[in-house]
Amino acid sequence: MIRVNMHEAKSNLSALAEKARAGEQVVIARAGEPWVELVPYTGARREPGGYEGQIVIAPDFDAPNEEIADLFEGK
Repeated sequence: MIRVNMHEAKSNLSALAEKARAGEQVVIARAGEPWVELVPYTGARREPGGYEGQIVIAPDFDAPNEEIADLFEGK
Protein backbone atom coordinates (compact mmCIF):
# COMPACT_ATOMS: atom_id res chain seq x y z
CA MET A 1 0.00 0.00 0.00
CA ILE A 2 1.21 3.46 -0.90
CA ARG A 3 0.14 6.28 1.44
CA VAL A 4 0.90 9.88 0.49
CA ASN A 5 -0.20 13.25 1.78
CA MET A 6 -2.31 15.65 -0.27
CA HIS A 7 0.60 17.89 -1.30
CA GLU A 8 2.69 14.95 -2.48
CA ALA A 9 -0.32 13.53 -4.35
CA LYS A 10 -0.80 16.82 -6.21
CA SER A 11 2.86 16.87 -7.18
CA ASN A 12 2.98 13.21 -8.28
CA LEU A 13 -0.52 12.50 -9.52
CA SER A 14 0.57 10.92 -12.82
CA ALA A 15 2.97 8.51 -11.15
CA LEU A 16 0.41 7.60 -8.47
CA ALA A 17 -2.26 7.02 -11.13
CA GLU A 18 0.09 4.65 -12.97
CA LYS A 19 0.69 2.70 -9.76
CA ALA A 20 -3.05 2.49 -9.07
CA ARG A 21 -3.67 1.21 -12.62
CA ALA A 22 -0.94 -1.39 -12.06
CA GLY A 23 -2.82 -2.74 -9.04
CA GLU A 24 -1.19 -0.90 -6.15
CA GLN A 25 -3.44 0.45 -3.41
CA VAL A 26 -2.90 4.22 -3.27
CA VAL A 27 -4.30 6.11 -0.27
CA ILE A 28 -4.16 9.90 -0.09
CA ALA A 29 -4.07 11.32 3.43
CA ARG A 30 -4.99 14.71 4.81
CA ALA A 31 -3.49 15.81 8.11
CA GLY A 32 -2.16 12.29 8.55
CA GLU A 33 -5.58 10.63 8.25
CA PRO A 34 -6.60 8.53 5.22
CA TRP A 35 -8.85 10.72 3.08
CA VAL A 36 -9.39 9.08 -0.31
CA GLU A 37 -8.26 6.04 -2.25
CA LEU A 38 -7.07 6.33 -5.83
CA VAL A 39 -8.53 3.50 -7.89
CA PRO A 40 -8.40 2.78 -11.63
CA TYR A 41 -11.40 3.48 -13.81
CA THR A 42 -13.18 0.24 -14.59
CA GLY A 43 -14.50 1.35 -17.95
CA ALA A 44 -18.05 0.36 -17.11
CA ARG A 45 -20.38 2.22 -19.43
CA ARG A 46 -24.00 2.86 -18.73
CA GLU A 47 -26.35 2.06 -21.55
CA PRO A 48 -29.60 4.02 -21.81
CA GLY A 49 -32.86 2.15 -21.65
CA GLY A 50 -33.72 -1.07 -19.96
CA TYR A 51 -36.78 0.18 -18.09
CA GLU A 52 -39.17 0.37 -21.03
CA GLY A 53 -42.69 -0.45 -19.88
CA GLN A 54 -41.72 -0.40 -16.18
CA ILE A 55 -42.09 3.31 -15.47
CA VAL A 56 -45.44 5.05 -15.59
CA ILE A 57 -45.78 8.83 -15.60
CA ALA A 58 -49.18 10.19 -14.66
CA PRO A 59 -50.84 12.18 -17.46
CA ASP A 60 -51.12 15.23 -15.17
CA PHE A 61 -47.57 15.10 -13.75
CA ASP A 62 -46.81 18.61 -15.03
CA ALA A 63 -50.20 20.14 -14.30
CA PRO A 64 -50.14 23.32 -12.19
CA ASN A 65 -50.38 22.69 -8.45
CA GLU A 66 -51.93 25.64 -6.63
CA GLU A 67 -50.74 24.46 -3.22
CA ILE A 68 -47.11 24.47 -4.31
CA ALA A 69 -47.51 27.68 -6.31
CA ASP A 70 -48.81 29.39 -3.17
CA LEU A 71 -45.62 28.43 -1.32
CA PHE A 72 -43.49 30.18 -3.93
CA GLU A 73 -45.70 33.26 -3.78
CA GLY A 74 -45.53 33.45 0.02
CA LYS A 75 -49.19 32.65 0.64
